[in-house]
This record gives sequence, structure tokens and C-alpha cells, in this order.
Amino acid sequence: MARRYGRSIGVLILSNLLGGVGVASGFAVGGLLAQSLGGTSMAGFAQAASTLGAAVAAIPLANLAARRGRRVSLSRGYALATIGALLIVAAALTGQIIVMLLGMSLFGVAQAVNLQSRYAGAENVAPAARARAMSVVLWATTVGAVAGPNLAAPGDRFGAGLGLPAFAGPFVFSVVAFATAATVLAVLFRPTPMQPEPHGADEPANPLAPVGAIAALRWAVGHPVALFAVVLIATAHAVMVMVMVMTPVHMGNDGDTLELVGIVISLHVLGMYALSPVFGWATDRVGPLPVAMGGMVLLASALGTGFIAASGGTGLTMVALILLGLGWSAAVIAGSAIVTANAPGHVRVALQGATDAGMNYAGAAAAASAGPILAFGGFEAVNITAAAILLPTIVLLPSALRSAQRVHP
Repeated sequence: MARRYGRSIGVLILSNLLGGVGVASGFAVGGLLAQSLGGTSMAGFAQAASTLGAAVAAIPLANLAARRGRRVSLSRGYALATIGALLIVAAALTGQIIVMLLGMSLFGVAQAVNLQSRYAGAENVAPAARARAMSVVLWATTVGAVAGPNLAAPGDRFGAGLGLPAFAGPFVFSVVAFATAATVLAVLFRPTPMQPEPHGADEPANPLAPVGAIAALRWAVGHPVALFAVVLIATAHAVMVMVMVMTPVHMGNDGDTLELVGIVISLHVLGMYALSPVFGWATDRVGPLPVAMGGMVLLASALGTGFIAASGGTGLTMVALILLGLGWSAAVIAGSAIVTANAPGHVRVALQGATDAGMNYAGAAAAASAGPILAFGGFEAVNITAAAILLPTIVLLPSALRSAQRVHP
């Protein structure tokens, strides 16, 4: 049985690695391609379209997983992302910015698949190892996040050799990566039946029919621990996105070089993913709520450091972005473990999809508002606003702790 568990997790790791390469390869040049097709004012819309695509896809993918299983859901998600990357290449050839934005929205489905793969990992291990499984699957994204941007220049040269316009070549790499990930999942992924778990107070012995996303969120509202986790994941992502997307602008305004900006963002991405297995192990060992609180402390520390760094100091900015990535990682892994462990079977998959949708919508809203906030009040205002976004989790934490204490006195 352990061998079967290992094979399932291995396939998910491989698919997430490929998906991470495909996402990062395209993201590295997406804004540049949008700028070349529609002018500078359109550059930011590429990431916005992709983020919204991930948000919109999260719930349908979860519903498909509930009906047909994770293998069908994840492989079809990567197939849609493959079509999106092909549309982006076609847009570059025809000079159509609208086609590119449509392609970017489908391209973003790969992000939703990458995130939902962590839940598939949790479903294919023993309950005591769920957080570690999710964290290891998420960790595979590290390779893609680091390797993907470095493929931008070779991809551009490769595209030029094929006669493609500038910035289209990396999306050819994305096509190959997504298509391979879809094939790997469709052919090799065989979900392992989960070990039986005792029925809790909210889960009857006779399983109920799966509910939709709205019903799942209504269920979470009545369960303080689950509600805390849903809000934590959304706020942690919004905080991370708001500060991260404005850091290059802030550093550029301070006169830092593009090379230095790249180093800071790379360290931030490593903070997001490289230590995720450590947070997964800690979640399984000491429980998700302590790790979630640690993530909140790390995020708050990042914002405090970023506020000080706004007055000048690239070193402090680097520290702030590393802490930001670590806080995001701890919060997302612990929050995901809470959602998976606390939601009954007929609610679980729908709540996972709704949580990921909320996460991406929150990130899109944070990205859209970050620019005006920076223009109005500088990097200090960005960090202050991000700190305010954390407040709902602080408000919900005491009731979550009391509820957890009643369940596990």
C-alpha cells in the first residue's frame, strides 16, 4: 500500500513540476508580449487575465473532481491551459491583443490545477501524513518557478528560429510542458483509495450527495475552524500578492537594477515553496493551528520589515520578501490541512474549490489595487494596507481556537 501511495504522489510531483515550468516560462514574458501587442497600458492585463482565469476555473475543476475524480479534473485543466498557450502564440502571430488575453485566461487554469494538486496529494496518503503530502506536491512548483524564467531567453531564441514574433517562443515551451503534464496525469495517475476515517459529528455514516461551492461556504460559516482556514488562505494570498507585485516598482523607483530586483523576487519565490515540506511536517506533528499562527506572525513581520524598508534599504526589502514567502507557505499549507481535515466528505471537495477560488479572487483584487495605493502613499502605504487585510484572520482566530479546544480538549 505504501508503494501505491508513493506512486500517486510521485505522479503529482512530476505533473506539478511540469506545470510550474509552463506557468513560469510564460509569465516571464507575458507582460512584455501584451505590451508589444497593445501598448504599455495593456501590460498589466496579462497577469490579471491569468489570475482571473485561475479563480474562475477553481470551482468547476473541483466540481469535476467530485463527479469524475482528480485524474480527469487535473488532466483536463492542463489540457485547457495548453489551448490557452496555443492561443497566445496565435495572438502573437496575428497581433491580436484580445486573443492573447483570452489565451492568458485559459493559461491561468494551470495555476488552479497546480494548487488543486495539493488536495489530490492529501487524498492519496494516510490521514496522519496529509499536510506533508500537500507540502511536497506544492514544493515541486519550486523547480518550475526557478527554471521557468530562465527559459525565457532560450525560448525566445527558439521561437525566432521557428519564425515566431518576439516573446512568443517561451509559450511554445509552455505548450509542451502543459501537454506533457496532462498526459502524465491521464495515463499514470491512479488515485489510491484513502484509508477509512471515523465519522465525525458532521458526517453521517451514510455519505450524503456532494454539495456545491455556495453550500460548502455556508457550511464553513457555521464551523469556526474551517471558516478561519478559508479566510486565512485568501488573506495570506492577498497580502503576498499586494506586496510582491509592487516590490519591483518600489525597487526601481529607488534606483535598484533589474538584476537585483530579480534576485529579490527569486528569493521570495524560494521562500514560498522551498521550505513547504518543513511546514507540512510541522503541521502533521504539532497541528495546523499553531503553524497557521506562525504563518500570520511571519506575514506580520514581513510587513513591518517592508514598512521600514520603504525608507530605503535593499537588504531589508530582501528580508521582507523572504519572510513574506515563508508566511504565505505556512498559512496556505496549514489552512489547506484544516479545510481537508475538518470538512465532511460531501462538503470537502467543493470547499477546497471555493477556497482556491476565493484565494485567486483576493489576489486579483490585491494586484489591481496595489498600484493606486503605491502611487498615493508609497511602499509604506502598501504594507499598511496589507496589514489591514490580515485583520479578519486575527478576529476569527480566538473562536477557531475555542472550537478546536472543544473538539480536542
